Amino acid sequence: MKKSSFLIAAASSGSGKTTLSLGLMKALSRRGMTVQPFKCGPDYIDTQYHTLATGRSSINLDLFMSSEKHVKEIYSRYGADSDINIVEGVMGMFDGYDRMAGSSADLAGKLDIPVVLLVNAASTAFSVAATIYGFTRFRKNVKVVGIIFNRVASENHYAFLKDACSETGIPSLGYIRKNEALRTPSRHLGLSLDSVAEIERFIGVAADEVERNIDIETLLSLTEVDSEKRQQYETLLGDRIVAVAKDEAFNFIYPVNIEAFRSRTVYFSPLRDTSLPDADMIYLPGGYPELFADELERNSGMRKAIKEYAESGGKILAECGGMIYLTEEIDGKRMCGVFPSKTTMENARLTLGYRSVAFRDLNLKGHEFHYSHTALTEDIPSVAQQFNVKGAQVATPVYRYKNTFASYTHLYWGESDIFKIWNQ
Repeated sequence: MKKSSFLIAAASSGSGKTTLSLGLMKALSRRGMTVQPFKCGPDYIDTQYHTLATGRSSINLDLFMSSEKHVKEIYSRYGADSDINIVEGVMGMFDGYDRMAGSSADLAGKLDIPVVLLVNAASTAFSVAATIYGFTRFRKNVKVVGIIFNRVASENHYAFLKDACSETGIPSLGYIRKNEALRTPSRHLGLSLDSVAEIERFIGVAADEVERNIDIETLLSLTEVDSEKRQQYETLLGDRIVAVAKDEAFNFIYPVNIEAFRSRTVYFSPLRDTSLPDADMIYLPGGYPELFADELERNSGMRKAIKEYAESGGKILAECGGMIYLTEEIDGKRMCGVFPSKTTMENARLTLGYRSVAFRDLNLKGHEFHYSHTALTEDIPSVAQQFNVKGAQVATPVYRYKNTFASYTHLYWGESDIFKIWNQ
C-alpha cells in the first residue's frame, strides 16, 4: 500500500516551515483527505496550529525526549488511518540537540520518509543552487525529493530559482509569494476566540497560496512511500481518573502523555469551573496563565479547590504555567498559593533547553521554555536534579509539597509510568 508521507525541512529557522506546513495541511484537507500532522521536536504551539488546520491532534516526534523505537511506534500508530502524513521539521534541516542528533534530517532518516526542502528565496536567485546542492547531498540516507521556495518576489524571480533547481537535478514544486498577509501570527496569542479566528484566517490564506502556486499532484506523487496496513489501536484504560486542566490558559499538552496515563481522563477549566472533578490525580500543564491572570484571580472557587486538594494530599503534577498557577501570585494577581513563591514577567528573559530529570530512581526527559521567573518567599529545596543535553546540571528546581510536584520543565512520559514519582 502506498501513502504520501513526508517531512518539511528548511535551510534555517525563519524560512517559513510553519506557513508551508499549515498551507499544505489545510489545502489537502479541503480536498477531503485525512491529514495526520506531526511535529519534529518539543514544540507545543505549532502542533495546536496543525490541529486547527486538519482537525486531528498533532503528535510530537522527539528523538531526545523519547527513544527511536517509541518515535517510530507513535508515528505508525497515529498515522495508520490517515491518507497523508506530514511532519513539520524544526530549525535548519541538520540542526539537532547535539550536532545532527534529533534534527529534521535525523528524524526523516529514521522514519525512512522523503523530505520536501523549503528555501527562503528573499534577496537571492541562482545562488540557491549551491544551497540546494549541499543540502540534498550532505547525507545520503536523507532523500530530498523536491524544493519549494518562499518569499518569491515575482514570476521572473521564480524563473531564476527553477533554473537553479535544474542545475542540481532536484525538481522545483512551486513557491510561496512574498506576502504580508502570510506573516505568522504571534506565538504568544494564546487560544482565545479572537486569536483562534486570526490563526484560522492565516491558515486559510496560506492554503490559498499553496493551491495557487504549488504543484500538489507532483508533490504527492514524489512523496509516496510503502505504508503499513491500516490497523486499529486500542489503549487499555485502568481504574484511575486523571483530571486535566485544559482551556485558553492551560493547553501545552502532549497527546501521547495523556494516552500514557492509561487512565480515564476528564477535563476541567481553571478559568470557568469553580470546582474540581472527582479524580485520582490533577494534571496542570503549561500555557499562558500570565495572559489570563485577572480571570484566574477572579475564579476564587477553583483556586480554593486546588489549594484544598493539595493540602489534603491529593496528587498534582504541574508544569511551567501549571506551576505558576500554584504560586502565590503572578505580578500581584492572586493564584492558588500552594507553593510559597511569587511569579513575575518583569525583566522577562527566555530560558530554554532540553532537560534530563533525575528524581531518585526515576529518570525523565523534558523541555524547558519560559520567560517568567519565580522567587521563593520561603526556602524550599529541590527534590530532583536537572541536566542539559551535555550533562551539565542546571539550576531549574523541581518542587514538592505533600503530593504536589511542580517545575518549569514540560515532561514527556510517553514511555514511562509517571505515577512512579509518588512512589519514590
